Amino acid sequence: MIKDRIILGIDPGTIVMGYGILRIEGNKPKLEAMGILQLNKYEDHYLRLRKIFERVLALIDQYHPDELAIEAPFFGKNVQSMLKLGRAQGVAMAAALERDIPIFEYAPLKIKLSITGNGNAAKEQVAGMLQRYLKIPEESMLPQLDATDGLAAAVCHYFQTNNPISEKKYTGWKDFIAKNPGKVR
Repeated sequence: MIKDRIILGIDPGTIVMGYGILRIEGNKPKLEAMGILQLNKYEDHYLRLRKIFERVLALIDQYHPDELAIEAPFFGKNVQSMLKLGRAQGVAMAAALERDIPIFEYAPLKIKLSITGNGNAAKEQVAGMLQRYLKIPEESMLPQLDATDGLAAAVCHYFQTNNPISEKKYTGWKDFIAKNPGKVR
């Protein structure tokens, strides 16, 4: 029996944080909400971190997610940027920990690969695939692709944890064939 659940996806950032809320009813994923937290109006880096923490807590308190899926920082050329991104991710994770929400971390390449089939896909391709897959009306799409990046983390987590084969435990091929005779020719 598949339990209904809610996944909060976060694309961490110290300039823009994107988020998406995915509701799973039965086996069907549905967009609940998506949006961004604009942080460039705050000069102080620590104030930005506080705003991320507060916003993630507010999302958790509003939507009551069962799990948090978050994009992992990737190694770039600018070490300072990576450190800031790691801090943003850390405070988002701390908010989830504050509410006892399990955290699942995915590399950007894994997220893009699970959504588009291409680990090097552009943000626009990811947004387009999510729009088609979740049947999101054009007017609900946001111009900031950080929102769909947050949603992509949630959908990636859904794909990783919603494998019907993984719900059935098999001891080997003979056991699989015995339990699935219609799948063998």
